[in-house]
Amino acid sequence: MESDAEGDGSAGRDGYLMRSGYVLDADDGCIADARHHAVAFLGQAHAHRRLPEPARARDLTQLVVSELVTNARKYAPGPVLVELRLTARAVEVVVWDSDPTVPVARAGDPGRVGQHGLEIVKAVTEDLFIEQEPAGKRVTARIALRETTREAPTRA
Repeated sequence: MESDAEGDGSAGRDGYLMRSGYVLDADDGCIADARHHAVAFLGQAHAHRRLPEPARARDLTQLVVSELVTNARKYAPGPVLVELRLTARAVEVVVWDSDPTVPVARAGDPGRVGQHGLEIVKAVTEDLFIEQEPAGKRVTARIALRETTREAPTRA
């Protein structure tokens, strides 16, 4: 894993405290490898940047990595690129694959088996961006390091 920023706690030129990118091959273990990379990245952030490593953020990051990489492996041929980026308040999971089709979360259906990944990612992340690229697409999910409270909808 590499970090763009110096070890002095300052952000790099792009505003990120740390970044790590890697390529996943098409083997069956790549999803577990991606989760392990994410945990190691957050552990490094905690050790070297003195940032909190709450269990919630670690677990959600693993879940988001798993769901996004699973979708990329399932629907796109070729390699999957994963980048983890850290700010003082959030971790961003970026997954690129070669399929230009923008995924859409389906309406909730408790009887449907599978295909809930994007719904889950949207529910647990602070923000989700999907960008088409000249070759493929890039999905970016932002997970808060500290728990934020979402306001409950008001009832009339």
